[in-house]
Parts: sequence; structure tokens; C-alpha cells
Amino acid sequence: MVSGANIDLAALGDEAHAVIVSLRWSSPAGDGDADVSVLLLGADGKVRSDADFFFYNNLTAADGSVQLLGKIPAEEGEEDRITLDLAAIPGDVDRIVVTASRYEGARFSELDGLRLTLADRTGERLLSYAVPDAGDVSALIFGELYRRGESWKFRAVGQGYASGLAGLATDFGVAIDDDTAPEDDTAPEDERREATEAAQALSAKEPAPDTTPSRTGEPATDATVGKPSVPRPRTVRKKVTLPKAPRKSLAENDSWRTARLFPVSVLKSDREREMRATSVLLSVMSQVPEFGRRLTAGFGAPAGRAETFTEVSLPHGDTPRRPDGVIRMERAGKLWTALIETKTNGNALKTDQVQDYVDIAARRGYEAVITLTNDVALEGRPLIDVKIDGRRRNKVALWHLSWAEVAHQAQMLIRHEGVGNAAHAWLLQELLHYLQHENSGCHGFQNMGPAWVPVRRGIDEETLCQGDRRAVEVVENWERLIRQVCLRLGGELGQKVLPVQRAKRGTDPDSRRAGLADDLCTDGRLTAELRIEGTPGIMAITADLRTGRLRTSIEIPAPEQGYPLTWAKRLVRQLAEAPADLHVETLTDGSAGGPRGTLERLRPEPGDILPRDDAQITGFRLSLFKSMGNTRGNAESGFIRSVDQAVDRFHAGVVTQLDRRAGRRA
Repeated sequence: MVSGANIDLAALGDEAHAVIVSLRWSSPAGDGDADVSVLLLGADGKVRSDADFFFYNNLTAADGSVQLLGKIPAEEGEEDRITLDLAAIPGDVDRIVVTASRYEGARFSELDGLRLTLADRTGERLLSYAVPDAGDVSALIFGELYRRGESWKFRAVGQGYASGLAGLATDFGVAIDDDTAPEDDTAPEDERREATEAAQALSAKEPAPDTTPSRTGEPATDATVGKPSVPRPRTVRKKVTLPKAPRKSLAENDSWRTARLFPVSVLKSDREREMRATSVLLSVMSQVPEFGRRLTAGFGAPAGRAETFTEVSLPHGDTPRRPDGVIRMERAGKLWTALIETKTNGNALKTDQVQDYVDIAARRGYEAVITLTNDVALEGRPLIDVKIDGRRRNKVALWHLSWAEVAHQAQMLIRHEGVGNAAHAWLLQELLHYLQHENSGCHGFQNMGPAWVPVRRGIDEETLCQGDRRAVEVVENWERLIRQVCLRLGGELGQKVLPVQRAKRGTDPDSRRAGLADDLCTDGRLTAELRIEGTPGIMAITADLRTGRLRTSIEIPAPEQGYPLTWAKRLVRQLAEAPADLHVETLTDGSAGGPRGTLERLRPEPGDILPRDDAQITGFRLSLFKSMGNTRGNAESGFIRSVDQAVDRFHAGVVTQLDRRAGRRA
């Protein structure tokens, strides 16, 4: 969008009634920052009360209609996010103004890439607006949402205020109480954010404002307005002193960052990332027995005392070899040893290097070599082809771990199953923070490979032939992606999520993939199925490369008792909070498909989904459609990200609302 342009949110889809507003910027010097704020305005262009002003000292509306979520790392700089539930905005609010401000004399002209994006509640971007020239201002209106009849519209603004946040707020009718000098606040930015959150948590325990009657028997009043005194917003940052434990920062300025147990900001090269990631993981494995056991049990390691090592040197001919790490487990006086080779940032393993480690392990009587990368191993297919000398008495096993699986196991323990003590939980949380940071290089499978673009082009041009090796590569990477989706979703839910393989028992995995590759050449679709523990059916995912659309769906069986109209009404009631664009299709005994329609159309008339020829209903299929990303990676326009978003939206908006008893009745 350009400045002054506007758009009706209704034209962007049914999901636009709840939106995520993101403000982004970057600084050439690397130290730029700004704070977002939101104002709710009435028809007169003023706030109804000071409570309609949301900023760093007032983050959330009581009804949940406005929430300032804070900053997250972005590709360049940081991104500030706001959620707006437009359906919950009070009826007498005519306009929502989204702004940002700088402090201590800073100006927006010092920042680059000022941009606002608007996404639906699933995270799918609806629009974007880049501010062309902010100028020498310290407060800036990025955009505004305003009512037009029954719908909401968005307008790109890009207007600045030289008077800062206080001047902007005053202009919209907020009574600012900034007479007192701002408190000295030299704590690091992260510490100040934590202090603000702590202050909000403690605010509920603070005594109510003093309303003691005056000598005249009347409530105390503000002499300037003649009304009972109430707390006014202060645009200066709050200084919070924690009770009985005052915290004084020793930092010289607020650009200093609070130390993390596992820092990532200083990592510059792939070698540094590999060394840091190995050391971080192995140290946590040795200190948190539950976690270490989760990762090594599948490799045949005993449940015993564990020690881990890095930067080891082992003799190998004329030149010693240095594996990234070693794990040693002891039980009843017997040792189990594994050599570790790690890669980050999508770097590939080197066959000769891993072969050397296998040979060293065989000579020294070690039990295993474990590789750890962003890649995901396939069933029946070693990630790297090395030779295991079967003539040796000591047999060495070659195993593989994905960073996605490491993060999955950490999530399962600290979010769902628990660990031995609080210190262990904190260590796992620090590990998870490290793995998920964009600079760690431990991001899991993120690239569909070099064959992705040629295969898509071949399908579009109808020149892709069966037997093409590139189609097999795409099918293999699709399988890797689905396995990673299962790990990620399972870690978030605390439930088992497994891929379903529709193949005869004993079928060779390579033969199965070759058959799927031939199907891809014929019909242009990639398909997968997920079994989620506790759900009434299997989630299906279809990527149609011809149309560029993703389909997520689930089939639920018809109840064993009752009448079809009752089934239809019950289903629509269960899906009361589901997206309006959900497609509902009736499944029948006949070869022809049954009636179908969107949930929006079926809500007033559930009976429209019933077949007119009294065909036997066997179940219902629920589907959501989404445009899929074009690029092969995990960027904003990438295919991998679009699959993640489609799965998350379908599970949260549809699967979680289904009656779990339906699966037990089936």
C-alpha cells in the first residue's frame, strides 16, 4: 500500500475480524528502538477515556480486544506485534490508531525499513505498508483502522509528531501526567521489559487510589478539572523496584544486554555455531538426566551416569581427528561411548569425515557415531553412505538426530511431562531459547532442495515424466518436511503426532517413494497424512503444485445412531468457532461425491449438506484451503512456512473443536 490508500478488510477474507498488526524497523547502527502504542477513538476523534490509550505502561484491554505482545527478533532488527479483536471492540469506538514513538531525543529518520504489516489470526499476511519518509519526528502514526457501516477498513497514514508520544496522545484527548521528572532508568532494555511485566503482575496487589473524604465531606478532587482525582497515564517509562529485593544495574548504558546462559549474538561463522551448539547440547544432556536419556535411549545407550566432552582429539594415522563431541555412559562398570558430529545452518555432512569417525570408533571399541544436523533422516535410508567393516569384532552403529527432534524432546519435558527440579527446567528452557534463536543455526529442515523449482516448472508445463529422479528428490524432501511438522506439532501439543504410511507391510521404502514420485508426475500433487493422538480422524495434507493451493482436511465418521439432520446440526454446532471458509462435504456410499458447502452458508441451514437422493451417509470431510509459498525455503513466501501455517490453522480452528468421542465411536 501507499500513504493515504485504504482497503476494506472484508475483501481480504473472513479471518480479518481478528488481526495481528506488526511494526518493523531496523537501524544502521544496530541500536535503534521504538515503542508501539494504540489509541481507541470515538466519533469525535478523541479517546473516550485515558483507558483507551495502550502503550508500554498499559499493555492490554480488560476485554481482550487490544493486546500489545511485545518484540520478537526479525530478519533485521526487531518486530513489535499487536493483536486486535475487531469483533470485541466497543461499538462507540470509531477508529483505532496504531503508532510508535522514540525517546531520549531519538528520531525516526535514524531508522530504516519502517513497515506495517497486517495478518489474520493464523498469521497469514493480508497487507503491507512501507512508510516512505518518516522525517525528523519522534512519534509516528503508521496506520489506522476505522468503521464503515458493519465492516472495518484500513488506511495507511505515515504522519509524524515532533512532540513525541506525549504530544501525540494529548492531541487525541489523553490527559498526560508527566510533570515530574522521569526517573533514572539505566537498566538494560531486556531488564526494563521484565520490570514492566513485573509491575503489571504486582499492580493487582497495590492499594486502590486514595478516596478519603476531604474536610468538607466531599471526595478529593483535581482542582484543574473539578472531578474526582484518578490516575493519569504517564508516558515516561515506569521504574519498578521489586519488593525487598531492589535491583540496581551496573551497566553504563541501556545498550548493554542482560547475559543469557547460552549467548548467540557473537556467533559469526558456521564453525563457531557448530562448536557452540555442540557444547550447549552436551552440557545440558549431562546435567539433566531425563533429557539426556530421551536422546540416547533409542541408540542403545544404558541408563547410567553420563559425561560429555568437546574438542577431543583421537589418533588416526598421521593426522589426529577431532570429532565435535563425545558421550560416555557408565553402568555397572561398563562404558558406552558415542562420537558426535554436528552441522548447523543447513550444512551437509562430509562422507569422508564421518567414515573416519566410524573407523576410529571401531578400533577403539566405541559403540556408536551420532550425526546431528538440520536434516531429517528418512525411514530405511541412511543420511550419509559410509562403510561399516563387518569383519571387526566391535560393531559400530551409525545414528542420526535432527535439531528439530532435540527441540521436540526439550518441549515435551518442560511444557508437558516435567523434569526433576526447577533448575533442570530452567536449563532446558535456556537450551530451547538458544535452539530457536535465528542466529543459532539449529532451525531444522528448511529447504526443499534444488529439484523443487525444476519439478514445479515441469508440472506447470506438463513436461515432467515418470522416472525423473528430480521428482523422487522432491518426494523425499516432502517426507522430511512432514516428519518435522509432526515433531513441531507434537512438542506444542504434548501428544504423539505421527505420519501415516499407506503402504503394504514389507514394502521397500525406496519403491514406495518411487511410486509417489510417479503419482506426482501424473497428477501434480504431494499428499501426506498425520495421526494426532486423541483426535477423531486423520489429518490429510495435499499440496497441489498445479493450482498452487494447500488443502488440509479431516474425515469424521457418521454417528452409529440418530438421524442425518441431527448429525448435520450437531456438526455445525461443534464448529461454532471454526473459520467461516471451512468446506464441509458429505461422504456417501455412492461413487459420486455428496453435497458440499462452506460453513458460513451451512450455519443458518445445516440441512443443506444432506443428500437429496437419500444416499447412505458414511461421514463428513472438513477442509481448509490456502495458497502455498512459491520458494523452496522457509522465508515468508516459502513453501515450508506455508505448510506449517496451514497445519497450525487447521488444527487450532477445526480439529480442536471436534468431539473426541466421535473417534472412539468409529
